[in-house]
Order: sequence, then structure tokens, then C-alpha cells
Amino acid sequence: MKEILADLDRWFTDREPVAVATVIQTWGSSPRRVGAKMAITAGGQISGSVSGGCVEGAVAETGLKALKTGAPQRLHFGVSDEAAWDVGLACGGALDVFVCPLDWSHFARIRPYLDAACALTLVTALGGALAGREMLVGEEDTVIGGLGDGLDAPAIAAAQHAMRAGQPQRATLAAPEPVEVFLDVIAPPPEIIAIGGVHIAIALTRLAKVLGFRTVVIDPREAFGARERFPHVDCLIPLWPDKALAQLTLTRRSAVVMLTHDPKLDDPALRMALPSPAFYVGALGSRRTQEQRRQRMLDAGIDACDVARLHGPVGIDLGGQTPEEIALAILAEIVAARHAVRPDPIAPPA
Repeated sequence: MKEILADLDRWFTDREPVAVATVIQTWGSSPRRVGAKMAITAGGQISGSVSGGCVEGAVAETGLKALKTGAPQRLHFGVSDEAAWDVGLACGGALDVFVCPLDWSHFARIRPYLDAACALTLVTALGGALAGREMLVGEEDTVIGGLGDGLDAPAIAAAQHAMRAGQPQRATLAAPEPVEVFLDVIAPPPEIIAIGGVHIAIALTRLAKVLGFRTVVIDPREAFGARERFPHVDCLIPLWPDKALAQLTLTRRSAVVMLTHDPKLDDPALRMALPSPAFYVGALGSRRTQEQRRQRMLDAGIDACDVARLHGPVGIDLGGQTPEEIALAILAEIVAARHAVRPDPIAPPA
């Protein structure tokens, strides 16, 4: 939803009729993931993508038809279909797309929740008389709208399960009659918290913004933590790292990177980040520096399993030397950690 949200906000002002297409299932080498969305206005404007280009034309035509009839449609594209060559999906992939007119009144009710710092699941009925009916379920007991026909309770349970899994998925609700639904998990963006406003942090946060990360820089030193150095970051905190992190909530969407080479700044942050739910904790420094750092954490009472989570030397070995290249190596390792891939670490001199 968030990939098309800015355009939906703009079209909402004029209440322009809009159909939303959502990828609800993929097979093989489909170019977009489940949950990808595209919006089509009655005037022919398009936002987002469901296939990277190869089926957009056919989906847009279906969206315009849905706006005229008011009826949702489910589309299938794949190499097994004769139509596959017509729409350009000849790369071996297949996908199902659900196209439905957008209910502006429902959008107005759920819109304030889409900017919240908590996960949400948009539940959409895919078939039968309920096709297109939606409800929003939040991880903090938020429920907006409903499917009706006795399906709300099982829909809420399915939505909460999808939020715990962290992935959009389909499900069949069994009561009172089987109804297939799509559970679109809408999570806040991942965040990168850089400890130290050094040159690498400037490049790292700029690259991270391109990939959709929320960016935070923490540095109590006025010269390093100046807003002029970081006009692009979402949050700049001029406090000592332990005090700054005490104001933040580290979650499974957080990556924390120590960039100062100064134990007075890095160690307090490490003592808070290593036992936290953050999916990534890394620190600059040579292997010898990392050994000393890990021993300090053990001496400070940090559990050995938490200390073992430290990525150091930080980054994957891309062979780069400049701050920008090192930032790219760090960001590559963060992305890999987020997707549970294990690349080889960078190997600076001892």
C-alpha cells in the first residue's frame, strides 16, 4: 500500500475514481512479490507496479473495466496461458492479480493508521458475494471495517498470524462458509541507526534512504552531529548514545551501526543494542579491535549469545576503500541480514 500511498492521497482530495490491483500469488520468476500494488484512475493515470512492466497494460484495462462495472476481478498471467505472450510474461513466471475499485470512505477511515509505527494487515475478501470487502487489523487491537457474515473473528485471527509471520499471504476462512481472503501485511519501514556522524554515516544514510529505510543519526558532538551534515536523515539526535537509544524503541526492524571507533560512544550503544530485538548490530574496526570490543561487552555482563550477534568487522568485502564504498558494504550486509542471507564479512587489516 505504501508504494502508492502518496498518489492515493493526491487523488483522494478530488475523490477521483481509482481501482487498486494487488499481486496475491506468484510462481516461478515473477518480477514482483506478493503484495505489490498498482493503482489506476478513471482518467488513465497509473501509480505503482504489479509486474515491472510486462502485464501492466492488461491490468490497467481491467482496472478501468472494474471502475465502470463496480465489480472486482481476479486475473492470472503465466506461460501456460495463451495470453501470456500477449502481455509479455514469457520469462517463466506466473502471477495472480486482484483488481478492485477503491472505496474512498473506507480509505478515509484507515488512512490515519497507515502512518503508525506498528504493523497492520489489510484483509480483503477475494471471492463470492463478499469479493472486495475489506477490514484493517492492527497489532495494537485496532480493527477498522469488517467482512460480515460471521467472518470478522477468524479474519482477525488470520491477520494477527500474518503480522507475526511478517509476510502477506492468502487464507481460507472456514466459518460459516469458506471464503478466500488476502492478508496484506503493512509494516513500518526498517530503520538504520548510525552511532557517530562521521563521513561514512553521511553516505550510509543517503544510500539507506534510497532503499526505503528510516534513518537516524546519533552524535553528541556538535561538529559531527550538525544538521548541515545530515539534512536528509529522518531523525538527528545530539545526545550520548545510551541516552538517545533510551528514547527510541529498538525492534526487529532496527539495524544499529557503530561508526565512531571511540569506545566512549560505541560501547554504551552496544550494551543497549546487543540484547535488543534489533535484527542487526555492527561496528567498524579491525579484527583485533573487535576482539577487544567483544571482551569489554562480556566483562560488562552482556550474554555471550548476544555478544555473538555483533557484526564486526562490519560490512561485506566489496574491495572498496572510500567512505561511500564502505557505506555500500555495510548496507549490503544489513540488507542480507534482513533477508537472512549470510555473506562473507569485510576483512580490514588487523
